[in-house]
Amino acid sequence: MAPHHDSDAQFNIVIIGQSGRLAYEALLFTASLRHFSPTFAGKLIVAEPQPGPRWDNDPRMPGDVKDALIAMGAVIQPFESQHFGSSYPHGNKIECLAALPAGEPFVFFDSDTIITGDMTTLPFDFARPSASMKRTGTWPVEELYWPGYTAIWKSLYDRFDLDFESSLDLSQPDEFWERYLYFNAGWFYGADPVSFGERFTKFALSVRDDPPAELVIQPLDPWLDQIVLPLVIHSFGGGRPGPALDGLDGDLSCHYRVLPLFYARESDAAIKALETVAAPNKIKKVLKQYDPFKRMIFQGRGQKVRAMFDQNNLPRHEKALRNKIKSAGFWMR
Repeated sequence: MAPHHDSDAQFNIVIIGQSGRLAYEALLFTASLRHFSPTFAGKLIVAEPQPGPRWDNDPRMPGDVKDALIAMGAVIQPFESQHFGSSYPHGNKIECLAALPAGEPFVFFDSDTIITGDMTTLPFDFARPSASMKRTGTWPVEELYWPGYTAIWKSLYDRFDLDFESSLDLSQPDEFWERYLYFNAGWFYGADPVSFGERFTKFALSVRDDPPAELVIQPLDPWLDQIVLPLVIHSFGGGRPGPALDGLDGDLSCHYRVLPLFYARESDAAIKALETVAAPNKIKKVLKQYDPFKRMIFQGRGQKVRAMFDQNNLPRHEKALRNKIKSAGFWMR
């Protein structure tokens, strides 16, 4: 049995930092964690992919971003990309885990997230891993000649000798996407990053390199991490998060994805949190080097986007949001 960790257990938080947008997102995340969770005592690890044959360019962060991260107490942790890299950057979240401190519980967040409340109040049960339910039915994709949700998901559980039936939400109808264990990989957690990462890597490579026959017409890019994550979590005895973790994707964190969408649809509290943590001069002067952040946050473009929408009556589909922002000439990422 894995040791049971209660909510007082210390844990580490890990995000990815690399060249381009993610470096500046990592800085914003770090500033928000320090502001809203000042008593968080674990390590904040910014995992940084290193140059190598899997990357077309140098994926490391600019020096001044690293300096700013270190000044806020973040640990920059280099890692090697052995299987993914430029061809599948989402693979960073799979491969970085091997470089984290073994046996120390971890919570991974996508870099395009800000912390908006006190993380130390969350009762993580690290012996029972879980992940974000802020997801839509993006995969598998319904196709004319596809075998259906059950056949596709069962083929994956069978591949790894996992019990399929116990993963189902039986309150949802058969062949409806929410019946099957499916997460957004925007946050996930576990007891040991090294064993979690090994299994995540093994499962992902198996599906990528030799997909079950049922997946033959299914797209694996960019969904591979989200296809495999439920299998990994289930294999460690985890499952859907309980209501005790509702603060994630709620009052305590906001996975905004890109700034125009953040300003269009997130809460007033989340917008205020973003603008508060970006305001100090030492943060602002670094964030301003990245043009979308400069324009959206500091030159008021974000507020112009916000004014285009009624946040209590948003379009149902994200595509409609994107199209309206794009037609106004305000889209940037």
